[in-house]
Amino acid sequence: MPRSNRLEQTFAQLRAEKRPGLVTFTTAGDPDLPRSAEILKALDRAGADVLEIGVPFSDPLADGPVIQRATERALASGGSLRASLAMIATVRPQIKAPMVIFSYANPLLRMGLDAFARQAADAGVDGVLALDLPIEEANAFRETLAASGIDTIFLLSPTTTDARIQRAAELGSGFLYGISRLGVTGARAQVASGAEAMVRRIRAHTTMPIALGFGISSPEHVAEVCAYADAAVVGSALVSMIAEASAKPDLIDRVEGYVRWLKGAGQHAHA
Repeated sequence: MPRSNRLEQTFAQLRAEKRPGLVTFTTAGDPDLPRSAEILKALDRAGADVLEIGVPFSDPLADGPVIQRATERALASGGSLRASLAMIATVRPQIKAPMVIFSYANPLLRMGLDAFARQAADAGVDGVLALDLPIEEANAFRETLAASGIDTIFLLSPTTTDARIQRAAELGSGFLYGISRLGVTGARAQVASGAEAMVRRIRAHTTMPIALGFGISSPEHVAEVCAYADAAVVGSALVSMIAEASAKPDLIDRVEGYVRWLKGAGQHAHA
């Protein structure tokens, strides 16, 4: 079942309008599945350009404490790959932004790639990033997803070699996800100093859109990153806010307000 290629359309529109893109990351099932679904709708209302949805997994090696805690909360509330797909299917008709699944390879392989690709396509998933899938082993994965009309998104870091960037550009579709520093996820006071050089290195190999993440938490960061990348990814700062407000009745309003703040101020940062 081919997708309408929402990712391609979204990034083409951002480039045409010269707008900074905002990609949000939340964990499926955090703080619980019903509110996680409401959070996705709020992110879309607030103008997030792409929604990244993390599949809770028992061994999240690449994640810092904020997202590890979110994963623990999600698992405790019944979160899983199947539950994540079911939630996406429920909200998809009300959300216009593309939705990308972020997962470690283990849950996808346990479900079986063919079954996963079919269920993800039926749910309306636009792209998948398997965090710990080596690019050398990604060919069959990509072909299986592509047959269901789903983009395979690759992760690039400051230590990724030019040869591997080239391979990711050949195999990947939708966009490339660059991480601006080594180590685990987490919000920082400033954007990593090597981020711009890394994006330029990726650009030498491909015209594919580049979203840059790790440590972004303010409209100033978004504007700074979008001076050279197509989009900024906000993850830990948003997940942290969800954790702090999870017991409060205005959780959904706070999420929406935070993303509007990131988007709105980002638009005028160069004015």
